[in-house]
Amino acid sequence: MSGRYKEQAYWDSRYREEGQLRTGGHEWFGAYRDFAHLVGRERRPGTGGLVLGCGTSSLSAELHKDGVRPLVSIDYSPVCIQEMAQRHANIPDMSWMVMDARHLQFPDGTFDLVIEKGTLDAMMVDERDPWRVTQDTITIVDQVLSEVSRVLAPSGCFMSITFSPPHFRGRHYAQPKYGWSVSCDSYGTDFHYYFYTMHKGGQLTSLDLARGQSLYKSHVDLTQTPTFLECDGEDFLNNIHL
Repeated sequence: MSGRYKEQAYWDSRYREEGQLRTGGHEWFGAYRDFAHLVGRERRPGTGGLVLGCGTSSLSAELHKDGVRPLVSIDYSPVCIQEMAQRHANIPDMSWMVMDARHLQFPDGTFDLVIEKGTLDAMMVDERDPWRVTQDTITIVDQVLSEVSRVLAPSGCFMSITFSPPHFRGRHYAQPKYGWSVSCDSYGTDFHYYFYTMHKGGQLTSLDLARGQSLYKSHVDLTQTPTFLECDGEDFLNNIHL
């Protein structure tokens, strides 16, 4: 079941069903109010933003309401984008585009703020061992992060929200070629989520550099890796810690 979360056809079907039922979609990682203070630290007047893998989350609408404008939201599901564009048709400075996060169709330095909530987790869902990551996953994540770095303004920031703690996910972000610093906060009550902020033009610490280097010592062939039992339920993100 989990591998389907990487397939466009799965999400098209899911968003089509949500549209027919007129549901608001599921909010992974809690409501916006739970981490709005972390976004607010970086928000400035005139901050333009990009939401990666927007889905049917309320994140884009909440960011726009908080003053991130203009705001572009992308998803690789045409069904999702059509639904969200219709929902917000009368809101100025909000646009919706069908696009793959690995191949962003924007000029260099376009955005002051880029944010993703669970998009990378979905891309990494096939991984079985958080300590040893496959080369395929490393490549996919690197494609996304390279594109994010490219479209960020020189003093822009990238925010990434996930279940994954720094000793797993931080390795991916802490690559010198992206040209940013890495910091991590957590939020939540019963369950804690991780909120990473990457500042373009910042410097990586020695710990970050060591983590980044460890990523390329850890990847393995998935066919040689023992698999863990997976939950076939909706809360698939609870089972990955990459």
